[in-house]
Amino acid sequence: MESKITLAHGSGGEKYRELVQEIFLPAYSNEYLSPLTDSAILEGGGKIAMTTDSYVVRPLFFPGGDIGSLAVSGTVNDLAVSGALPKYISVGMILEAGLEMDVLKRIVDSISNTAEKAGVKVVTGDTKVVESKSADEIFINTAGVMNARNNLGFSPPIESDAAPLGKLVDAIFMNENNIIHAMRDPTRGGVAATLCEWVTSTTDIIIYQGSVPVRPDVAAACRLLGLDPLHIANEGIILFSVPEKCADSVLAALRKEEYGKDSAIIGEVREGRGTVSAVTDFGSKIRITMPNGELLPRIC
Repeated sequence: MESKITLAHGSGGEKYRELVQEIFLPAYSNEYLSPLTDSAILEGGGKIAMTTDSYVVRPLFFPGGDIGSLAVSGTVNDLAVSGALPKYISVGMILEAGLEMDVLKRIVDSISNTAEKAGVKVVTGDTKVVESKSADEIFINTAGVMNARNNLGFSPPIESDAAPLGKLVDAIFMNENNIIHAMRDPTRGGVAATLCEWVTSTTDIIIYQGSVPVRPDVAAACRLLGLDPLHIANEGIILFSVPEKCADSVLAALRKEEYGKDSAIIGEVREGRGTVSAVTDFGSKIRITMPNGELLPRIC
């Protein structure tokens, strides 16, 4: 393990896993943390799900959203994919001296509007102000797009997919016969990292490249930049692993929702030896591995 933290340690790939396994788990390990799920499931007069996240996206505003809407969506989605009904969130902010008050108000209004849309209430928070040039304007504790982050000038601009997705999970469970084995919002490391975390030593995961719903503008940008869409972070989709017998029922439920209309069955799980692969339109197989190094775009 390196002697210093690098940007790769926050990207959700191999370096991030190394950081968790060698630094955080030995210090914090307990029955609530050890499963390493998006939220901790706690006891307290019934089961309670608790999650936390931090957002350091740059720029603060981008096509389709801003740091405020991302913060709420990310927190709500982490709770939703743990099987919880999001109800309350906290908002902690680190503000840089010199931040324009109008900018802060836009972000706060965005947090309020997204929380209302998601059906959650902001019930507590904290604010700290630090010296100029030490916080990149604002950090939020509770992703952007490549175009806005690096000023690549795509026209028309690529809009973020960020959205609160709790209602998608609710829609599935409206049918008591639906079963979910696992669910995850693929943020850092994207779909590839999630599938690599899900596969076991006795299973293989196979996805069909042509079935993965990638927007044309995103696909074009990835081709231009040499990026793999499976490695791109998302804050507007959920991956579900469900039994084959209820796959069609789950898909139908998702497609009835505003944010689920493009849902698709993208692959299957088979007996195997722990590999993840994608079948191309030509029938060949491409091995999918855990992302490594610094991943872009960084959204949190």
